[in-house]
Amino acid sequence: MAEKNNLFDYNEDSIRSLDWREHIRLRPGMYIGKLGDGSAADDGIYVLLKEVVDNCIDEYTMGHGKQVLIEIEQKNVRVRDYGRGIPLGKVVDVVSKINTGAKYDSKAFQKSVGLNGVGTKAVNALSNYFKVTSVRDGKAKTAEFERGVLVKEHKEVKTDEPNGTEVLFTPDDTIFRNYHFLHEYIENQIWNYCYLNAGLTVSYNGKKYISKDGLLDLLKRKSNEDELRYPIIHLKGEDIEVAISHNNDYGEDIFSFVNGQYTTQGGTHQQAFREAYVKVIRDFYKKDYEASDIRTSIIAAVSVRVQEPVFESQTKTKLGSQVVYEGGPSMKNFMLEFLAKELDNYLHRNTNIAEALKKRIEQSERERKELQGIKKLANERAKKANLHNKKLRDCKVHLNEEAPAKNKEAFIALQNDSTIFITEGDSASGSITKARNVETQAVFSLRGKPLNCFGLTKKVVYENEEFNLLQHALNIEDGIEGLRYNNVVIATDADVDGMHIRMLIMTFFLQFFPDLVKKGHVYILETPLFRVRNKQETIYCYDETEKRAAIEKLGNKPEITRFKGLGEISPDEFARFIGRDMRLQPVILEQGDHIQELLEKYMGKNTQQRQDFIIDNLRFELDVVEAE
Repeated sequence: MAEKNNLFDYNEDSIRSLDWREHIRLRPGMYIGKLGDGSAADDGIYVLLKEVVDNCIDEYTMGHGKQVLIEIEQKNVRVRDYGRGIPLGKVVDVVSKINTGAKYDSKAFQKSVGLNGVGTKAVNALSNYFKVTSVRDGKAKTAEFERGVLVKEHKEVKTDEPNGTEVLFTPDDTIFRNYHFLHEYIENQIWNYCYLNAGLTVSYNGKKYISKDGLLDLLKRKSNEDELRYPIIHLKGEDIEVAISHNNDYGEDIFSFVNGQYTTQGGTHQQAFREAYVKVIRDFYKKDYEASDIRTSIIAAVSVRVQEPVFESQTKTKLGSQVVYEGGPSMKNFMLEFLAKELDNYLHRNTNIAEALKKRIEQSERERKELQGIKKLANERAKKANLHNKKLRDCKVHLNEEAPAKNKEAFIALQNDSTIFITEGDSASGSITKARNVETQAVFSLRGKPLNCFGLTKKVVYENEEFNLLQHALNIEDGIEGLRYNNVVIATDADVDGMHIRMLIMTFFLQFFPDLVKKGHVYILETPLFRVRNKQETIYCYDETEKRAAIEKLGNKPEITRFKGLGEISPDEFARFIGRDMRLQPVILEQGDHIQELLEKYMGKNTQQRQDFIIDNLRFELDVVEAE
């Protein structure tokens, strides 16, 4: 026993000291969150871009430079601002020495996003190539790095370029495997910067983005104005801006920001808004409405400016600050005082909007009461079913309730990776179940094709056993705050029936739980269509182009297998496709996409319109094949 313990001796040799670069590369998740391939909006490659652009925005906020240039060509990123430029003597230190920067000096930067001097250092350390150039008063200084190591420090040179800072970087493909930038995610990032900094112009690959009316523009872009129950309420004050309306969607759609940072996980400011809004509405109408009735179908945006903000992680997605500034009001009181004055005054001045808001609240109240009886029976049925059926094969991260207390950081990382595959049929669910990572991956098995629920009320969610059990598996009955899996992956066969099932599941989410899609939780699993192999090598191909390349590479008439369904892929093979290199296609609502219009087009009764759409796209595919 003594000899065995010697293997785990804890002594001086056990202690290691890492420099800043080694620590970031060894624990990148601490600094930039997920190491995904770009399929998710919060994957690390977008955080790298954000860290660089945040510095440009802070310059603009301080009154320096009204334009930011962003160029992305494949995997190479260039960001240029026209602010003051990094002091030339500190160019190397600012991007390579941890806890070095101007934001510790509140006189230089106030109410900025980056406060801990880590951001650009993380970008530097996690990039194959990183180059920074600063221009100040006719002189320029450049430094080049590889994976955080300085490879060339250029001498100062004279230049006619305007003041500012330029950063070029290429994310390290050994850390971000098989990554790619998605235009939709970058465009959303850019729009958020513009909404929160009215007058700022951002140029992205030649296209210019600018907002004149801030959060009002945001809600106009995020909603179909024809479906809003009343015109958008837009309120502005010192260090705060709010925009509010209601539509006919289920759930709450609240966008929250701190110092220009989109806090996707909310925080104290978002919770303060939700509570203050309920209180002000109750006081205005002098009626004790249920909080859920007041907030159901709300679409809102709230932005605050906070001195020395405290975030719960380096990625700054959740605000922890309890006060707005040192010695100032609590976040809760700050929000309540603002809404109690401004929103109350607005509703008194605009009685037609106040009446429309009241009707929306009372409609939600009626719908909730109508569902109370059936919800109780459905919940009891779901509890009983969960004890006996095998529809849900859960993952260990949710089965071990003591995990958060033992290691909170590790548990949060596991939750970020937590995934549920929604599939149909015993063979497909059986293959995924045997191949999955039981720590973080769960499987929910559908029985046949689900109901087309477009145009139906939420009553169907409780009456239909499949839908009822699915919403309980996800824990989204009362909203997505309790969502048990960060990634909801639809895994169906790549044939006509599989595509139909995929559409029916997406219709269910978009109709009753649209926040799942809007917040970027829903994906489509991509699995290979072909296996091309000879005695020496096996290549899995996801389309015809990859198949032709594989045949050319292997030569000598290799064996080609066409996978017709998920059940035909063995568990051993499946493990390759749902592991580290899993290919996920995110379900994204693009600008101009409005849920009810989309569902009407693809799942409604407009048969001829849909037939025309299919025929037109089939002709396009045939043209491509014939041209080849």
